Amino acid sequence: MTTLEIAELFKVNEATVRAWIHGEDLRAIKLGREFRIAVEDVEAFVNAHATRPPAWEQTDG
Repeated sequence: MTTLEIAELFKVNEATVRAWIHGEDLRAIKLGREFRIAVEDVEAFVNAHATRPPAWEQTDG
């Protein structure tokens, strides 16, 4: 995936995606002047940054 695709997916600016990459929050490979991000790395990023809903929003079933 490209930084533009990731930006569109998360509804953020492409510069934000590059900041995640440079901050080592999101793994990427640089090919020429562009970054490429594997789907597995996007999934790992989501899992690492997932938040649980507040206790008052959780239900028992």
